[in-house]
Amino acid sequence: MLLFLLTLPLVNPWVHGDGVGYYAYIHSLLINHNLRFEEEWLAGNPTFISGHVDHNGQLRADQYTSTGYVDNHFSVGPSMLWAPFLVVTHLIVLSVNRLGAHIPADGFSRPYLVAMAVATASYGFAGLCLAFGLARKYFEERWALLATLGIWLASSLPVYMYFNPSRSHAHSAFAVSLFLWYWHRTRGERTLGQWMLLGGLSGLMVNVYYPNALLLVILGSEALTAYDQTWRRREQDPAAVPRLLGAHTLYAAATAVALLPTLVTRWIIYGNPFRLGYREQWFWTSPALKDVLFSSNHGLLSWTPILIPALLGLLLFWKRDRVVAGYLLAAFAAFYYFIASYRFWHGLSSYGNRFFVSLTPLFILGMAASLECFSKLFARQSRAFVAALLVTGLFVLWNVGFVFQWGTLMVAPRGPISWPEMIHNQVAVVPGKMFPTLKSYLLARGALMVNIEQLDLHQLKRREAEGH
Repeated sequence: MLLFLLTLPLVNPWVHGDGVGYYAYIHSLLINHNLRFEEEWLAGNPTFISGHVDHNGQLRADQYTSTGYVDNHFSVGPSMLWAPFLVVTHLIVLSVNRLGAHIPADGFSRPYLVAMAVATASYGFAGLCLAFGLARKYFEERWALLATLGIWLASSLPVYMYFNPSRSHAHSAFAVSLFLWYWHRTRGERTLGQWMLLGGLSGLMVNVYYPNALLLVILGSEALTAYDQTWRRREQDPAAVPRLLGAHTLYAAATAVALLPTLVTRWIIYGNPFRLGYREQWFWTSPALKDVLFSSNHGLLSWTPILIPALLGLLLFWKRDRVVAGYLLAAFAAFYYFIASYRFWHGLSSYGNRFFVSLTPLFILGMAASLECFSKLFARQSRAFVAALLVTGLFVLWNVGFVFQWGTLMVAPRGPISWPEMIHNQVAVVPGKMFPTLKSYLLARGALMVNIEQLDLHQLKRREAEGH
């Protein structure tokens, strides 16, 4: 907790890129009491606005759906999680304004954005705590803790906890961690109330980030096992199969109710509760399986190498609990195939492969397994822990330098990067620029962000001119 509190000054209170769409729900409902989104779209950052307005600075006609609403295909879940923080902030702003303050109660002034950013970081940290609790059930606390710290600081997660808090990925890591934690806690004989709550958590997980529906492979696999076992003992307990079917029906109903925020917003915006608004191409028969992992264009393992031992650890976890490991590996395989089949599997402007931030609890569990296996190479456990700490620290240092390069546009935020240039920067450039830039980030963040945004806009226009 102390380490988390010390990192809070790093939160960057801005609404940027895809975050415009995620934040639009709570802002529009809280301030304008509708879901029109024109104001939110026109208040976006320059690189976002440039792709949505005409030469007169008005939203293009193709930005509207057949129902007359702005085409906001982003999920409503992050706004649901921000809502308690933003509603309280709004009430405080209105109250202090009545006492003579003059804070814009527009949802975009600093109190609102700070509340949003702190909420995002808090959800990310809560997800880490839940994943740590799950890992601790299987491994010594020190390996679970070191794995949690390693994935926290050496993966893509910190970018979306702190630097880009208006995006959905930290919320997604939290929602998946909460789902897995509660699923694991109630394994075995669940009460009907527990099935309902699990359905609610499943719905929340999908509300936050649609691909998280693939994590329900875990429940599907568990259900198949349960039906097989129940059918085998049907003579001893004839009511077992109907009872299990009733529990699953109740779970499905609870999930459907929990999904109402998504279904209702899709119905309002698109006129169809089951239309998500994405019109991308999918390549189901030729997924980019290799590139997703190893490409210089935001490859999962090439950009965040700590996930190499984390994924290997999921295989090692098979020896500890074959059933749970099988469920988790099936979920990872489904998620991996889904992302690899997506036209923009690289995430466009992304640090690492941001889609996989959702699987943070799986990576923590796998990393803990790898650390425990690594410790067996040493005769003395004290030396094993020191060695594991050093190796994890190297992953963290590498990631911090890489995040710095990405955040300051020393490497291209979109498309492939040059590995020789990136490695040269890590060794020769980053050490000299890190602390002066960090000082500017802490003391003059607004000006620094404006400069970075302008440089990003310039690079984006150059890429478009070159036909990328």
